[in-house]
Amino acid sequence: MKGCVKMSTRGKSINLFLMDGEASGRIKCTLANWTGVAYKIPRTELDKCKDRDDLKQSGVYFLFGISDDTGENMVYIGQAGARKNGEGILNRLQEHKRNPNEDYWTEAIVFTTSNNSFGPTEISYLENRFCNLATEAKRYAVKNGNDPSQGHITEEKESELEEFIDYAKIIMGTLGHKIFVPVDAAPAIISNVTADDETEPVLYLKTAKAKATGRRTNDGFVVFKGSEVSSQPTKSCPETIQYLREQYADWVNGDNVLTEDTLFSSPSAAAGFATYASANGLTMWTTKDEKTLRELESEDE
Repeated sequence: MKGCVKMSTRGKSINLFLMDGEASGRIKCTLANWTGVAYKIPRTELDKCKDRDDLKQSGVYFLFGISDDTGENMVYIGQAGARKNGEGILNRLQEHKRNPNEDYWTEAIVFTTSNNSFGPTEISYLENRFCNLATEAKRYAVKNGNDPSQGHITEEKESELEEFIDYAKIIMGTLGHKIFVPVDAAPAIISNVTADDETEPVLYLKTAKAKATGRRTNDGFVVFKGSEVSSQPTKSCPETIQYLREQYADWVNGDNVLTEDTLFSSPSAAAGFATYASANGLTMWTTKDEKTLRELESEDE
């Protein structure tokens, strides 16, 4: 019954409390009519949280960082149960901080409840679902070695937890991590919207050595899996494009076909990746009727 609760598309009022008086510090986040509580905690500020009773409860947490080797966004998703000594989530985060092999993460985001209602069943289900959602979205490298067990819950409890997940998605994005948003989550067109045209159009790029499809998103430009990309760089290929090809080398098979939807920061970066060359994405990406992306953007103004 996953996804049986559909969130309203109406506006949401989110309460953000800057616990240290600045945006770079600790943040507490709540929503109206939601029993959940979320915290964004920089690694360097963990010790300041010792007086937070709700962080001694059970909950689910995310450790965010960047790989030193690849520059890739990484996340570890875990759960923490309340212990007899009264230590729960915070104690588990401190254990991660003390581990010399886990210096990659720079901030944690924690989800718990205002009424201490999470038990082992609930946090196991949430950890499993969050891991699967993050893996499917393909925005972050999920560092969990094993697939967490989902456990056994009733359909009533499943519906309740799925609603909690829907709210958690909103808060996670608000706190700066689109970890659950698939790279091909296209935005609605801002202007000239019609009933039959509610999403960004698919765009095409075709050269002698590349044949790709993709479209704009809120985060940049996605090149779709199945796109054929050039196998060799041009002599003038920028280092940035060569780096992108190296970064996503495992996503291009032996036939030079992209095997995953891949997000780039701009249309030109996407075009450069496909052509293995310096490229102007505004002129190289076109609609089926050969209207360029630059022309589309002019219409949106």
